[in-house]
Order: sequence, then structure tokens, then C-alpha cells
Amino acid sequence: MKRIAILLLVLGFAVTSFSQDQSTVAPEKNVMKVNTLALIIRTGAVFYEREISDLTSVQLGIAYMNYKIDELHLDGFGITPEFRFYLRRNALDGFYVGPYLRYNNFGFDDNNSTGRYKAFGGGVLFGRQWIFKKGFVIDLFFGGHYTNSNITLTSGSEPPDFTRIEGFSLRTGFALGFAF
Repeated sequence: MKRIAILLLVLGFAVTSFSQDQSTVAPEKNVMKVNTLALIIRTGAVFYEREISDLTSVQLGIAYMNYKIDELHLDGFGITPEFRFYLRRNALDGFYVGPYLRYNNFGFDDNNSTGRYKAFGGGVLFGRQWIFKKGFVIDLFFGGHYTNSNITLTSGSEPPDFTRIEGFSLRTGFALGFAF
């Protein structure tokens, strides 16, 4: 996780030299993007962000997962509403802090049991988003996350071990998209 955070920082400094002039305000009010890091774990995560003032925006993320870890197969969706505070008067383009909530609902099967995994959590992100002249968007973020869950068995006697995705964890992302 430390390597990912360092990589995100390095990418952030590299991209800064290519971004648009900070004195201009981006005319775009909407952003659509995909978290490329989520694709590593076979999760499609799409985000829509809408500016609501010069300093704030709201974002809604929807994710679909179809992932296998050893013998455990997960299949389901997640939804993540987020509110972003931009540090300068240029919402959608700049540094931000973003408190968020997340709800996940996955079916699971590990050859011994099947059932549903439902989780609710949230956290705070710190990030930097760039909007380039042609509308191309890069969003780098990291932060803390907490998850509390409920497991319902439909067959079997012992649920799989979900301790890898429960409790406190780190959330990182590298999203690409476009502004309009």
C-alpha cells in the first residue's frame, strides 16, 4: 500500500507540469471517470461528479465486482456517494478533501458455503484532480476507510473469512475520464 501511495504522489507531481494554468477556471461542470486501479481486482468502478459551487462538488460512484480470491468468488455491486471540498475556487480541478459513504452487496461462494455479504462504511479521501484543455481528466486519491458488514449464509455452516476487507483499510485510486 505504501508503494501505491508513493506512486500516486509521483504521478501527481509529473502530471502537474502538463496541467492547465491554475489561474483559469474550468468551464466544465460534470466529470465522468473510471478508477483504473479497481480494474486490477476485476471491479468496474464508474464515477459521475457534478460541481455545485466554486468550492464543492458531489460525486456518485457505482461499482460491479466479479472477483475470485483463492476459492472465494465474489459477485455484486457497490455504491459510493461523496462530497468534495476543493481547496481553491476551482471545483473539479485542484486539490480536494472528500468524505464519503459506501454500501456493498455481494454474493459469495467458496465451495463450502454460499451467501450474501452486505457492508456499510465510509471514510475521507485526499486527492488532486486535473482537467486538461481538451477535457481529459486525471484524478489521484488516497485516504482511510472503515467497513462494517453483515454475512448471511444460504448454504454451508461456516462463512468465508472476510477480515481482509473489513475494518480499517486504505483506499486509493487513479481515475481517468472526461469533463463536459
